[in-house]
Amino acid sequence: MVETIAWTISQWLEAQRASTSEEGLARIVAHVATFKKGDVAFIEIASPEFLAEQWKQLQAIPDAKSLPLYGVPFAPKDNMDVAGLPTTVACPAFKYEPTVDAVVVATIKSAGAIPVCKTNLDQFATGLVGTRSPYGAVPSAFNDAYCSGGSSSGSANIAARGLVPFSLGTDTAGSGRVPAMHNNLIGLKPTRGAFSTTGVVPACRDLDCVSVFAQNLPDAKTVFDVAAQYDATDSYARPLPEVMPASFGPKPRFAIPDVPKWFDDTQNMPLWAKAVEEYTAAGVELVPCDFTPMYKLGACLYEGPWVAERYTVVRKLIESNPESMDPSVRGIILQASKFSAADFFDWEHKRKDLVREIEVKFAGFDGFLVPTAPLSPKIVEIQADPVARNSLQGTYTNFVNFADYAALAVPAGFREDGMPFGVTLVGRKYTDYELLEVAQKVLSTKSRPLGNTGKMSVPSVTDVVF
Repeated sequence: MVETIAWTISQWLEAQRASTSEEGLARIVAHVATFKKGDVAFIEIASPEFLAEQWKQLQAIPDAKSLPLYGVPFAPKDNMDVAGLPTTVACPAFKYEPTVDAVVVATIKSAGAIPVCKTNLDQFATGLVGTRSPYGAVPSAFNDAYCSGGSSSGSANIAARGLVPFSLGTDTAGSGRVPAMHNNLIGLKPTRGAFSTTGVVPACRDLDCVSVFAQNLPDAKTVFDVAAQYDATDSYARPLPEVMPASFGPKPRFAIPDVPKWFDDTQNMPLWAKAVEEYTAAGVELVPCDFTPMYKLGACLYEGPWVAERYTVVRKLIESNPESMDPSVRGIILQASKFSAADFFDWEHKRKDLVREIEVKFAGFDGFLVPTAPLSPKIVEIQADPVARNSLQGTYTNFVNFADYAALAVPAGFREDGMPFGVTLVGRKYTDYELLEVAQKVLSTKSRPLGNTGKMSVPSVTDVVF
């Protein structure tokens, strides 16, 4: 069997379409057989019997080989229902056996893809570190001592290692972007409501997004094109415009933080300066601005009553069996008890005022360019200070869904300690394609490592989407 590790979507497609049905299934089964039990990135690895059933369902689709993801393996985060595999949300006491797929999983399967596992996460998708799971703290694919980032820690880790060409995370406060940075990946956080969240265990339902991890821009766009389907069963879903703009124009104008916050980290700052130079050279006008409104808006997420929305998901468990939950997660969610209904409206008015302030102040900009995260923490550092350092990681991510923005996290070089750095492009809702085009301006001009696969991108080929 040909080595399939680190294949992209196009490589999987080419091989699967050129194979008989029996050969295609055998390739998937052999590939998944390389996954190791006990690997903390996984909560569940699909059995050969499960894979055979998925393959049977695929073959029943007319003209299946023409599907855009025919026979391509993918990894859903274990807060998404996959019929035949348990959903745990990294909490064994919460575990249940779904009988139907989450709509986004079903949509991707209908395009030909095969779910091959369920990935580890910060419990109940609460965290940006990847250490809050009884199934183990997930490390970066680059160094076992460092965090993978959360909450979509396992999805990012296995995508970076090339075990799947794409994986699904979720992103409420940055969980599809921070892990992308720590694993040298593309992290696409779509416009809220573009991907269905029906069948996804909520964190904060009105803010949640399903997100995509991939090694290159075209693969991320392919998954977006497949998964961005309006779902009337999702009360928070929104149809995309009939025409999605693909460019901000020849001279995009983006705001950047005038005084970026690094919280004593010294290795990310020079990489940020280099990224600013690269985007400027690519024709993006970058204007330093005061980001105080965004910092204030982001702080509302955990300082305010939105933790009560998480409480609604785990109410029965946290009231009947609180010790079954991760202590950090439990402590965060229990903060809900200190807020009244009147408090919620006070904070919601504050949120709306800050959003309007940002809209007015930055009306002349196409978007923002920010560091994806200020820190690259080690697992022991997070374990020693699990709440405060986690909070710092949301400095440049927490405000995004509150303000109804789309975002795209992209690689931006490597630190002296070998850990990857990343930046994030942020734009108004429905600018998903435009953000991809801006990223293309920089990523397509140079060769770069793809995840931690040992493979390099090809300039003017790998990261070209338009």
